Amino acid sequence: MVSKNTIFLWFDSAALDAAKFYSETFPDSTVGTVYRTPGDYPAGKEGDILMVEFTVMGIPCIGMNGGPSIKHNEAFSFQVATDDQAETDRLWNAIVGNGGEENACGWCKDKWGLSWQITPRVLMAAISDPDRAAAKRAFNAMMTMKKIDVAAIEAARRG
Repeated sequence: MVSKNTIFLWFDSAALDAAKFYSETFPDSTVGTVYRTPGDYPAGKEGDILMVEFTVMGIPCIGMNGGPSIKHNEAFSFQVATDDQAETDRLWNAIVGNGGEENACGWCKDKWGLSWQITPRVLMAAISDPDRAAAKRAFNAMMTMKKIDVAAIEAARRG
């Protein structure tokens, strides 16, 4: 383990599957060391996958197969800044299309219950526009969306 600060994520039994999905979906993401248990324990046996080191867009993470008692929730999410509609669509569709679910305002969950914010940069620029009327129009448009529509945000901002 190289980093002093690592995001630690609890999975039921799919830490390696999740790490592989993230590494295939997001740039600058990799699967690292897979830790197997050195002996039997109450929830499993020697050789089972216990933890997986991986990175998501350069952020170090560890996934642990800790069992079903701890669930992911919206209190933690990854926010991914996208540059255009094509990147927004690709990431959104990868997450939602792989057993995930849509939510409002650019939020979605992957099939393991981890929350993601797929956020076009144009949205952040629009809702922070010094022209407060333009910002409000963009914000109101966002409030009607699940996946963010870049063209609709830009149109709302322009009025």
